[in-house]
Parts: sequence; structure tokens; C-alpha cells
Amino acid sequence: MRDTITIAMCGKGGVGKTTTAALMVKTLAERGDKKILAIDADPAIGLSYALGINVDKTVDDVRNNLIQKVKEKKIGDRDDTLRMLDYELFDVLVEQGKFSLLAIGRPEGEGCYCEVNTLLKDIIESLSSNFDVIIIDGEAGIEQINRRVMKIVDHLVLVSDTSSKGLNVAKVIKKVAHDNQVVDYKSTGLLLNRIRDEEEVNTIMKQQDIDLFGWIPEDELIREYDFSGKSYLDFPETSPIGKVVQDILDSFIINGGAAMSG
Repeated sequence: MRDTITIAMCGKGGVGKTTTAALMVKTLAERGDKKILAIDADPAIGLSYALGINVDKTVDDVRNNLIQKVKEKKIGDRDDTLRMLDYELFDVLVEQGKFSLLAIGRPEGEGCYCEVNTLLKDIIESLSSNFDVIIIDGEAGIEQINRRVMKIVDHLVLVSDTSSKGLNVAKVIKKVAHDNQVVDYKSTGLLLNRIRDEEEVNTIMKQQDIDLFGWIPEDELIREYDFSGKSYLDFPETSPIGKVVQDILDSFIINGGAAMSG
């Protein structure tokens, strides 16, 4: 059994969660010493796009198919259901050689299918145990991660730009995360994005009651990749952003999530 490390990106929409997650996947894949699972938990499937992967099927598609079978009474006992889900989820898993990707899809639809949702969560957790590091690109909040991805997230990365809205969302997510009795975080911290200089970081952090994992400088190359839709797997190693991402990953994998000074 692997001692899996799970890292989740959360924050307000548009602050750079997906870019950060993609660069983490790239960095770990290039090292080649860990088995990596990237989980795209954003309904817009942004991480898949940022990694240059076309997704044909999501976990939500599997869920909807199972619900339809339940409605039509075409499903067997629990063991048959588990076998079917296990097979279909492996079909959803995209193998990229150096890493694998699982796209969650849309949030759960109306109606209570608690048994279906519980089975899916259990199987995803079982699947995740086959990997050394899991990178989750979440939507703006943690509810989806709590419900559908896994029960334990080791390191919660609250990504924000310098806007008051972004920082406030990060603060709210931190509170919800620590009020939740199901999810156990080894570390929670802020990752500041689109920063002009260290003085700006210091000014922001004086007003925050949260650890700082690091900060990413403003970079026109990021804008270019986002605008053109280039895969972040091709992002140049010479960019200073790569060093920031590498240091943050080392703090999680080697140091257990110690906060950084930036």
C-alpha cells in the first residue's frame, strides 16, 4: 500500500488554480520517480485542457449511466454494481505514460442517489491508493472534493491573486475546510499568484491569518499559454515559475507541508 500524498487546489475562479495544478503535474512527471494521478474536479474540465488531453468520458457520465440502470432496474446486486463501476472508471482513466488523469465532470444532479455516490467515492479512493501523488484541480469551493473525490486531502492549496475577492474566497474555504469533521488536512496555506514583487506579498500577508506556501510572479508567458491554449506540459523549464512550483512540491513531499517564506 502506497503512502499517497494528496494535494488539492481551491480558490475563486480565474485566480490560477488550473495553471498551478498543471505545472505541478508537469514537474512531477518530469522527475519520473512518482506515480501521479491528476484529478480534474472542475466541471469545465480545465485541467484536462491545460494538459492537452481530450476527455471523452467523465466520472459523471459513469454515475448517470448507473442511475439510469437503477431506474430501469437493469442493475444486479452490490457486487455486480461494484464490478461494473470498477471497469467503467478504469475506462474513464486516461493514461499519459508519466501520469494518469481522471475527469470528474459536472456536480451531482438533482435527486438523492446516496448509494451510487458512496460507491463512486469508495472506488475512486481505492483507485487513488495506486498512486504516490494526487493533484486535484477543484472548483471554487471544497464541497465537491468532500462529496465525490476522497475523504482525506493532505495539503489544501488556496490559490489567490491580489484581489480582495480572491483573498476573501480563500479565507472562507479555509474556514469551511477546518470546520468540516470528515476531511483531515496536514497543511493549509495560501499560494499567491500574479505577484509584482515581494513587497506586495508582505503587504498582503500582514492582513492574512494563514500560512504562505509561496508566490508566483506575474509572467506574460502564462498569459500566452492561456490565450493560445498550449499544453503546460510544454512550459519551458527556464521559467522562474517552475522553481516556485518545485519548491512547493518539495515542501509537501519532503518536508510534510512546511510553510514557505516566498
